[in-house]
Amino acid sequence: MQRSLFVILCLFSIHSIAQKTTLIKCGKLLDTKKGLVVDKQNILIKDNKVVSVTTSQPAADSVIDLSDYFVLPGLIDCHTHVLLQGDITSEDYDVQLLKSSVPYRTILATKSAAKALQNGFTTIRDLGTEGAGFADVDVKKAINNGIIPGPRMFVSTLAINTTGHYPIKAGDYAWDLKMPKGLQEITGADEGRKAVRQQIEQGADWIKIYADRGYYKVENGSYRSIPNFTTEEINAIGDETIRSRKKMAAHAMTRDGIIAAINAGARSIEHGSGMDEECMQLMASKGIFWCPTLFVNAFVAEGRARLGSPINLYFQQTIPDIFKKAIKMGVKLAYGTDIGGYDWNLPQAKDFSYFVEWGLTPIQAMQTATITAAELLGQEGKIGEIKPGAFADIIAIKKDPTKNIEVLQDVNWVMKDGKIVKY
Repeated sequence: MQRSLFVILCLFSIHSIAQKTTLIKCGKLLDTKKGLVVDKQNILIKDNKVVSVTTSQPAADSVIDLSDYFVLPGLIDCHTHVLLQGDITSEDYDVQLLKSSVPYRTILATKSAAKALQNGFTTIRDLGTEGAGFADVDVKKAINNGIIPGPRMFVSTLAINTTGHYPIKAGDYAWDLKMPKGLQEITGADEGRKAVRQQIEQGADWIKIYADRGYYKVENGSYRSIPNFTTEEINAIGDETIRSRKKMAAHAMTRDGIIAAINAGARSIEHGSGMDEECMQLMASKGIFWCPTLFVNAFVAEGRARLGSPINLYFQQTIPDIFKKAIKMGVKLAYGTDIGGYDWNLPQAKDFSYFVEWGLTPIQAMQTATITAAELLGQEGKIGEIKPGAFADIIAIKKDPTKNIEVLQDVNWVMKDGKIVKY
């Protein structure tokens, strides 16, 4: 009797699992791979994966009617900082590291992660905890374990720079105080390798470096900077990253950091606001991705200029032409905002507006945050598309972003992993 009951319960359980299917009826659907908008498609989901996308209506346990919506894959932000809450000035940054404990910043980070998900970004690459240790790994773990809501996270933990070249700088405070640092400092190639190994041991998916500093404009209108690493240091970091089957992202503004980072094996260039045509040619030839983070530069430019640092204002004046040249030369563009560098309550989809204003079509702009971003993350076919086998990460908007890209700043409906998280 007990054995029979056990078999019945097992069969009921298997049947219940097999019946977890949902049909989403779409008004318009963006095919990110083909770059086309198609009408009246139906998405069949089983558990957390897409089973089919067809014009037919297969049987399902539940039906979600999005016939009046524009539907597309969940967006991907390739440059975030969930453990930062905005820092126009160096003092804004120092206050966060000096007056907020890592546990408190981690609590705020859970809100940031939830905000990203509500914004329609179902995946993020978080590029540095900025003095909060390995707390990004904990946030990622809590999301994966269903403890808190949030996007899929790819994390880089501490980021790496050379000694004395990143805040908090001891020279800004009493010399006899040992100030916390916003990242992991190294001196020498061996320390660079050790830092990579330590960060991977603690859960880093990516390795991030700060390749240059001290940006300035020269007489011919181009930009230069001071490289942070010796050739031996940056090459050791890149080699150790690649040998460990990981990828490296490089904060680099000018050719001095960009070319060194690419030669060391960087997969993506972050910001790149002062790049030149040689950088663009190298990036295009090697398939290096660019995350330009445009809105954050505009957000901080005037405040920093008032305090005596006008470089972001200079970048703001020249970045439209740099952007247009880079796209024309075939540089791969991956969507990244640097949100956290600006307040999480501000739009995360603002960079799309710059993309369209400076030459991309709305569909091309959305592809930067879907299929191209998925390629950068090595997640092709899993995210950034709505296709059989992909995760059921789906968003919907009442208005048409192909007619007005700014509607992406107000996503109405979000599904992640087959579960509705905003409606």
